[in-house]
Amino acid sequence: MNDFERPVSYEKRRTIPEVYSGVPTFLGVPRITSGEIDGQDVVIVGAPWEGICTTGTYTGAELGTKSIRSVSLRYGGYLPEFDYDFFDDLKVGDFGDSPSFNGDIERTFEEIEAKLGEVYSRGKKTVCFGGDHSISIPTLRALARLGKRIGVVHFDAHLDNLFAFHGTEKNARCTPFHRAYEIPEVVSVVHVGIRGPRNHPSGMKAAADHGARVVTAPELHRRGWEDVVREVKERVWGAAELVYVSICSDALDVSSNPGGPADFGGLTSHQLLQMVHSFASEGIAAFDFVEVYPPQDLNGISSHAAAWAAIYAMNGMGMAKRNARR
Repeated sequence: MNDFERPVSYEKRRTIPEVYSGVPTFLGVPRITSGEIDGQDVVIVGAPWEGICTTGTYTGAELGTKSIRSVSLRYGGYLPEFDYDFFDDLKVGDFGDSPSFNGDIERTFEEIEAKLGEVYSRGKKTVCFGGDHSISIPTLRALARLGKRIGVVHFDAHLDNLFAFHGTEKNARCTPFHRAYEIPEVVSVVHVGIRGPRNHPSGMKAAADHGARVVTAPELHRRGWEDVVREVKERVWGAAELVYVSICSDALDVSSNPGGPADFGGLTSHQLLQMVHSFASEGIAAFDFVEVYPPQDLNGISSHAAAWAAIYAMNGMGMAKRNARR
């Protein structure tokens, strides 16, 4: 990528590619097709799916891919606190959105799994935007195809590990990490930021029964994010060959997440961004940010939070690639 094409904040001369009419690519990176995946290090993918509403009503989560991409045009890949621009080391392309089929969750999941699987099978990493949190199910299925040990770092207010919603629906947004427990390739799961009265009593028992570690938000606040990062790296990177980092917007305190579930006592934006960067610099295969609700997102703050988290993740990925060459 030459300097003219490189996403840089305040650069006016750039020509911005579109995913489809009126929707820019993330950060204005090149729009790529299947035949161009091999030339990338990181591939952006959207999964604009909202399935069953488990509390309340329609949220608009399927609009998140459009909103996050749109707000991202303010930004580039350089972070002054690390004095590093990930475009120095990474080639990034936007592969567009996976098709969604309203009312047909199985077909939609097959499409997400196929799109992500095409990227993983060619040795590339993904940054994905949802969509609701059920997209973790096809993401993990796609990773599991590689036959390697998988570790999961799950940021959320909620465990999202019900066996089934209302006893029968195993693919709802409150179930993906029970599906993770069931995948043989998944060897380590850590839930981070868990808190509050919108968790089912069975969740903690399910986590314990399946050997998952739960770091509640109060524990993180008490110990400090650096100490939690050290523990998570030992548990996850020490056991896995591939690591998937998944963020629900409500891992953040509601003060930083007006366009997501209203859950108090959560992580600060500083804590989340620093943890994401630290994990990504250790090496990750997949990253996503889900549950952004543009219809209720004041000034696009939650969409911006998702864009920032992805930028910090890719900055860490770039550092990991650079360090691997040394």
